[in-house]
Amino acid sequence: MRSGPSAGFFGSFLPWLQGQAYPLLVFTTLIWGANAVAARLAVGEVSPMMLTFSRWIVCCIALGLSSRRQITAHWRSLLPSWRFITLMGTLGFTGFNALFYAAAHHTTAINIAIIQGTIPVLVLVGSLFFFRTRITWLQLVGVVLTIAGIAVVASRGQLALLADLAFNIGDVWMIIASLLYAGYALGLRRRPQVPTIVFFAATAAVACLVSMPLVVAEIAMGDFFLPTPKGVALILFVGLLPSFISQISFIHAVGLIGPARAGVFLNLVPIFGPLLAVLVLGEPLSVYHAVALALVLGGIYIAENLGTRKR
Repeated sequence: MRSGPSAGFFGSFLPWLQGQAYPLLVFTTLIWGANAVAARLAVGEVSPMMLTFSRWIVCCIALGLSSRRQITAHWRSLLPSWRFITLMGTLGFTGFNALFYAAAHHTTAINIAIIQGTIPVLVLVGSLFFFRTRITWLQLVGVVLTIAGIAVVASRGQLALLADLAFNIGDVWMIIASLLYAGYALGLRRRPQVPTIVFFAATAAVACLVSMPLVVAEIAMGDFFLPTPKGVALILFVGLLPSFISQISFIHAVGLIGPARAGVFLNLVPIFGPLLAVLVLGEPLSVYHAVALALVLGGIYIAENLGTRKR
């Protein structure tokens, strides 16, 4: 087994998954899909900006306890890149999460998960515009199908609403959040040459700090309230699982089989999310959800697999 930045973590806490890339990736995407359900469960239990802020507090504490030696050894190497790290943490983590949890107050977990599933194709489009990456006609077909999937979700299957721009604001926020995270993913090409876990810790710390003004603004607007016991449990869940353990498990899996093979598993997120929303929340799965999911997954498959082979 390859050694990686998270080998010690898995050796201590998840030894039964150590060296098992595929179970790790299924576990990771299941947790990321569950994050949409947690966002909906948090409505009325913890305010969205408080959830965003608290998530990164919990994550930073967990990172400090599990990876303090690596962070201590490499943090000075990050100082020349502090502007880049600040931008990445602000947009990719704080911006994405704030919009993600705010969107849950206005739209369903199924919609959130399906729209989030478009991120890989958004990254492909961003690569074209910012890095002049060539794309094939099949990849372009995949992009069009994925965008059609977003349109179906945003219009709730009534495409006439697109002409009137009558969108659910939660879906709009989720689209913007996905664009921000796609930008974060593109920015990773230029990240400092330090262990991945150290860079993750730095951006998580930035996310924690940048989230504080959002909580202050939430208090000033009268939207803040103290978390309920269920809200505290959800804070611990999203802070430890989607924010920390699943990130580490993905890093570890990438170290075992490489980013290309690991990235294919991200397509499971828009499958697990709606499935959990139906099972846990009892949300109805409409025909337009199935159509949108088929368009998004089909678009991703064509863009990432068939289109790549053609090129």
